[in-house]
Amino acid sequence: MANVASLVLATVNAPYGANLSAHQLAALIADPQSANHFNAPVFSFFSEVSPALQQEFIDEMGADAKKVSVVVNLMAQLSGYALPLAA
Repeated sequence: MANVASLVLATVNAPYGANLSAHQLAALIADPQSANHFNAPVFSFFSEVSPALQQEFIDEMGADAKKVSVVVNLMAQLSGYALPLAA
């Protein structure tokens, strides 16, 4: 998991000066409030991390796939941006 988490965290933390851990990010990508607050690292996860790596991170972190789906669809709706994991 360390390699997957490292790749994901480098992408989502650096541009925003964030310092999220893998567990914090996993919680945020499954929390609808992240979309409502337009959390930049969460949007970065869904828009800048490859879909395959997103799925690997979700699986490895044990994030609830149904909740993640709700968040990514809300993010896509609110941003007007097509996100790969959005249905």
